[in-house]
Amino acid sequence: MKIAIHHNKGSFSERWIAYCENNQIDYKIVNAYDSDIVQQLSDYDVFMWHHHHSSYKDVLSAKKILFALEQAGKKVFPDFNTGWYFDDKVAQKYLLEAIGAPFVPSYVFYDKKEALAWAENTCYPKVFKLKGGAGASNVKLIRSYFECKKYIKKSFGKGFLQFDRVGYVKDRIKKYRAGKDTLCGVCKGFVRLFIPTKFSKMMPREKGYAYFQDFIPGNKYDIRIVVVGNKAFGIKRLVRKNDFRASGSGMPIFTKEEIDIRCVEIGFEINKKIKSHCIAYDFVFDDESNPLIVEIGYGFFMSLHDKCEGYWSSDLKWHEGKLNPQAWIVESLIKNRNTKQI
Repeated sequence: MKIAIHHNKGSFSERWIAYCENNQIDYKIVNAYDSDIVQQLSDYDVFMWHHHHSSYKDVLSAKKILFALEQAGKKVFPDFNTGWYFDDKVAQKYLLEAIGAPFVPSYVFYDKKEALAWAENTCYPKVFKLKGGAGASNVKLIRSYFECKKYIKKSFGKGFLQFDRVGYVKDRIKKYRAGKDTLCGVCKGFVRLFIPTKFSKMMPREKGYAYFQDFIPGNKYDIRIVVVGNKAFGIKRLVRKNDFRASGSGMPIFTKEEIDIRCVEIGFEINKKIKSHCIAYDFVFDDESNPLIVEIGYGFFMSLHDKCEGYWSSDLKWHEGKLNPQAWIVESLIKNRNTKQI
């Protein structure tokens, strides 16, 4: 068994490397951006790459390389079932609707006139989203037809920068006032008003579609459930003050009793259909307290979820103890590879 890993500081790769070293697994660090990366991996059984939505190089190349290698018979992480809908909320809409998942009602339009006709007859508020972005970036609460009309026209006009510089500053100020950020962080936010990120400079504007979700009122938190194989863990994330968003709030709760077990059960059930190696679900609750999925994706912050008190197995039994889901991912790939070879 030989494993190749594309390494980025702060990504899953740190723990993949540690796991390989601690278990005497033959591994090599590679640069996935090399033009001859496919040839470099010819003698390797597994290729692992925690690609990130905010890296323009990753966005441009990761899925192409991973899925090509998978088509050639390599084991990869994330594989197609895990990664094709990553950082694409429109793709997630189609997937979750197709498999009958409990999903917040969502609407996508590729024609300006159709979008405006819908906006004139729908009820408000609605939530406007770009298909990419995490931590509640590129997410806006639309309170009226006139506001909705403005966003639709921009969606089919000049479009939106994929990095919202003004929104980024506002978020840092809110977090600073809540004691979740530093004055230095706020200053960095202001700098971004004048000096855009490399990602923002390299990626095109988002336009040509308009995507909305129903606003589900009354939620003071959401529930994040992560499923890795036959294990699942979760956190509760409190909604930001004077806001409707929980993602990126910096106010997590890790106590097991705070997690609605129905979300864990749904996570396992949905993953039987999706067949993802690793998947995170964000849940809110409707006016009858039923869990609804807002969005999904394979990535999550390692250090934040390290504080979880344990995990549930697929039979919904609780197992207390320290987590290392990145090690679970490697173990799963090794097990599946060995099973395939036998």
